[in-house]
Amino acid sequence: MRTVAVVGASLAGLSAARSLRGQGYDGRLVVIGDELHRPYDRPPLSKEFLAGTLGEADLVLETDDEDLGAEWLLGARAVGLDARERAVRLADGREVRADGVVIATGAAARTLPGSEGLAGVHTLRTLDDARALRGELARGGRLVVIGGGFIGAEVASTARALGLDVTVVEAAPTPLAGPLGETMGALVSALHADHGVRLLCGVGVKGLGGETRVDAVLLEDGRTIPADIVVVGVGARPCVEWLAGSGVDLDNGVKCGADGRTSLAGVVAVGDCANWYDPRSGLHRRVEHWTGARERPDAAIATLLAGGAVEPGVPRPPYFWSDQYGTKIQFAGHAAGADSVTIEEGAAEDRNVLAVYRRSGRPVAVLGMNQPRLFTRLRKQLAA
Repeated sequence: MRTVAVVGASLAGLSAARSLRGQGYDGRLVVIGDELHRPYDRPPLSKEFLAGTLGEADLVLETDDEDLGAEWLLGARAVGLDARERAVRLADGREVRADGVVIATGAAARTLPGSEGLAGVHTLRTLDDARALRGELARGGRLVVIGGGFIGAEVASTARALGLDVTVVEAAPTPLAGPLGETMGALVSALHADHGVRLLCGVGVKGLGGETRVDAVLLEDGRTIPADIVVVGVGARPCVEWLAGSGVDLDNGVKCGADGRTSLAGVVAVGDCANWYDPRSGLHRRVEHWTGARERPDAAIATLLAGGAVEPGVPRPPYFWSDQYGTKIQFAGHAAGADSVTIEEGAAEDRNVLAVYRRSGRPVAVLGMNQPRLFTRLRKQLAA
């Protein structure tokens, strides 16, 4: 290969570029990103950066002496992939021709219909999102977070520590039941009440009040929650619209094998937009976690450089963490496959537990709340 284009300039794209050089590729390398920023770390956006304890310089992912010998096309949005010409088409009319393509376009925050143009309504996915929200939180007031997932919970935790009045609205009966299961989802989400945050579950949002700026959240049960700021944290959608008609198989993102290989030769996918095959479960999974964006590009790049002749290893079980109200939450594995979950260390009332999920007696996932040492041990056993 003489030219490889990496489409996406966040962690997964940077990891792919590093892997290309690390695996001996010395040809032309073009990294395309729709944001103007160089690659930056996203997890602190809802925590330390939002709180003002980390600056933008602390988010930079590249080291001072790092030189990948890449051409960086930033502020350039990909709008199409021409498989026949092997070219990535950009919104400004340019084309990048490449022998190999790495799709790393990530995911975008879902928005609330009808909230467009209403001041005070935010999503949190990018550095620019975090800048805007940080400025508003600094003025204080009443915050309503729509969505009780991890991003929403971290924003609520950060805002509460800043002194805001915070309400979290979750449509499901139990927050975090999807990733953690009902029992542990309820335990982790109890942190909100422990710290004076109102949690309203099992009710949807009908709309928002206000003419030019939001002043309330209208619930489907008729209640109205006053709000000066609203954060919408209702999940993310994979950014794959630009691949329509390209021949790349799309199914909840870019459908690919355990090695990152897509339906087009010379094209692999990594990061939040990649729906990888999981040989452990026999299912395709799209995992939006930092560790996946950091680790999985190695296998995809090996496949790309070898022309698909690499036998992929079994990837480690997904791992993610969250920091809420001073509690370190860590999780590895898949809760959905478990038929039981038991607390094996600590006590639920202390919010200090190690819980193991099992299926037919075999561990399939582990959750830690302020149990980093034991969690790390169990995570290694789970991977083995």
